[in-house]
Amino acid sequence: MKRMVAWIFALLVVVALIPTANAAERCTTASLKGNYGFTASGYFPNGAGNAPIVATGVTTLDGEGNVTATVTASFNGDVQTFPYTGTYSVNPDCTGSVTATPGSGLANFSIVVVRGGAEILGMESDPGNTWTIDFKKTS
Repeated sequence: MKRMVAWIFALLVVVALIPTANAAERCTTASLKGNYGFTASGYFPNGAGNAPIVATGVTTLDGEGNVTATVTASFNGDVQTFPYTGTYSVNPDCTGSVTATPGSGLANFSIVVVRGGAEILGMESDPGNTWTIDFKKTS
């Protein structure tokens, strides 16, 4: 019985330390540098309500807060390929934002950096939009 209690206690200590280890990870804008492939899906507002969107492409983050991408997206079945430019910032807790350059599209994102910058998870943050995006580092 004492061994079982000791094992349970040890397991609880390890589990309790996991958030502390993750909390120690700090991110900066420089944490994101290189090329990332991405996919996105969800819904965007159109005149009649919400319509589906899916997208894929390649984006480049320069480590200094600038982003460029080539996007191929299907807006309710209408497929388009277009460039995207913007800026990004990353907070020490690994959350951040991406803001489109005016005229480059209206997609702005709230993001979280995971796996040391190997992946970025995000959601479109403009009113009426309900879609997510997942970036994976390719180089």
